[in-house]
Amino acid sequence: MPFKFSRFDLSGLILIEPQIFTDERGRFLELFKKSDFVAAGITEDFIQDNFSVSKKGVLRGLHYQTPPHTQGKLVHCLKGAVLDLAVDIRKDSPTFGKWISMILSEENYRIFYIPPGFAHGFYVLEDNSVILYKTTQEYSPRADKGLAWNDPDLNIDWQLEGEPILSDKDKIHPKLKEIEGIE
Repeated sequence: MPFKFSRFDLSGLILIEPQIFTDERGRFLELFKKSDFVAAGITEDFIQDNFSVSKKGVLRGLHYQTPPHTQGKLVHCLKGAVLDLAVDIRKDSPTFGKWISMILSEENYRIFYIPPGFAHGFYVLEDNSVILYKTTQEYSPRADKGLAWNDPDLNIDWQLEGEPILSDKDKIHPKLKEIEGIE
């Protein structure tokens, strides 16, 4: 298997580390191989790819979609570096409101699997960082929701360097205690 799969205390989240082949020509690695991912328990079909380029200091999130459009995501940083984060918003989960973050970068090649039922966001650590992520559902404007990135009940350590750059939408998301959670 060309991947190492690591699990966390928040059920469903998986860190994927691809095997990197290096020689005098450069590097080669697989970013996605359905049979290996299925063997590791990632059985969803991925049907949409999203591409994001952001400057240093941008914070995107925390985003999620409501049923029946909940999205699982495979997140990878192609260029630069981001602090990627997932918050458990599954209302019956014993880890509801808990979060995990990790650095994804062009240097570490990590891929973060975030199943449906989590809010997702990232903070950009380097200029012109490029994120590619696969989703299990197409984007639905009606199902598009968010969670306040700075909710004191979540107490997220974003490792900020100054005030983050936010979209107008990301400035007004509700706090965790104001959302219903995902079934």
